[in-house]
Amino acid sequence: MIPLRTVLHLAVFWSLQLSLWSQVEPAADAVPAPVDATTTSAAAAVAGGYVNTETPDFLEHLVDSVLGIFDVRGSGNTPTHYAIAALLLVGAFVLRRVVTHLIFGLFRRLASRTRTTLDDKLFPALETPVGIFIAVIGAVAALKVLKLSPATDDAVRYGSTIAFSFVVFWLLLRAFNTLLEHLQGLASARKMGIAAFMPWIRKTLVVIFVIFGVLMIAQALGADVKAFLAGLGIGGLAFALAAQDTLANVFGSVVVAVDQPFKVGEFVRIGGTAGLVEDIGLRSTKLRGIDKSLTVVPNKTVASESVVNLSRFTQRRVEQVIGLTYSSKAEQMASIVEEFRSLILAEDEVDPASVMVFFRDFSASSLDIWVVYMTKDPDFQKHMRLRQRLNMAFMRAVEARGLSFAFPSQSLYLEGEAARALAGPRAAAGN
Repeated sequence: MIPLRTVLHLAVFWSLQLSLWSQVEPAADAVPAPVDATTTSAAAAVAGGYVNTETPDFLEHLVDSVLGIFDVRGSGNTPTHYAIAALLLVGAFVLRRVVTHLIFGLFRRLASRTRTTLDDKLFPALETPVGIFIAVIGAVAALKVLKLSPATDDAVRYGSTIAFSFVVFWLLLRAFNTLLEHLQGLASARKMGIAAFMPWIRKTLVVIFVIFGVLMIAQALGADVKAFLAGLGIGGLAFALAAQDTLANVFGSVVVAVDQPFKVGEFVRIGGTAGLVEDIGLRSTKLRGIDKSLTVVPNKTVASESVVNLSRFTQRRVEQVIGLTYSSKAEQMASIVEEFRSLILAEDEVDPASVMVFFRDFSASSLDIWVVYMTKDPDFQKHMRLRQRLNMAFMRAVEARGLSFAFPSQSLYLEGEAARALAGPRAAAGN
């Protein structure tokens, strides 16, 4: 049996090797690993320009150092080889339990004390991939201890490359997806315009990340990724030419997401179309008109047309012309103008700095008083109630002064024969 001291030495050495990774330097008295045919063939392949898939260097150093500690030099599999392999598996299992339960438990407790919720989501997402990564390290290290046939050794080498690549890729994917979920939650909580686009933005970025990861794994396995990308570029150009309208709509939706000229629930005018924004999609924006009709506007039109957001007023401006009859006197006009100004300034909902009331024009059939004021609150219904209240006050003021509102009219003056001809029937009717 292997002494307890040796087991403790192995556990300490295992921890040191995991922390140092590939930076481990061989000890002076360590027995150098024998140079076998596999190592020689790998060196020849690298010298010839072929990149072979290899097990991570730190595992090679780990296995060679462990064998050196136990002074294992036999060419075959001895009971010591199997014992060391079993110890590596057990050590990986114990380390996995320590990392996932103790270390990540500590991380979760620390994350619960922070203000942000990103770390509360990130550590649980990374816990399982990290545990699998440690298990893969233990399994590959245990297999590297054993003396296998060249074909089996090549299979282990390729399998370990695939396993490490997929575990690392899985870890990065879960971290990236968690970050996107956190950003989507923040956008929704803050009611940002980009919140409507976050689901498809998230899906698009995840797909791009997955494609990039698959290509990197394929390249690590020796596939000719450059040739594949070259063919994909030609096919992508043909696809882009065939679907240029769809791509224009997609880029239009990106412009809407970045500029955020409107969001769902706001009333806007896009070109000549006005309505309530009901949905913002990847291809189009849906507007519900005042008559409850639905208009679908392509996003490329949204990006190219002027957008008037009628829901983002900071104030409401009122401008109107009140016409009085020409029978009004100058003194009456001056007093009614001042009364109109006083009535507007008496309203708390009106911005005093915006009030302008003047006797402006001698129109064809009226004496025009120009009235301008702005409300403090952009709410449309409050604005309309204020406007109605002031209009009623204007009517009462005009009636109290004995004045009259003008309406479009014309006066016709006749001279000469036409006047006498019209005067004749009137004189006869008078008689």
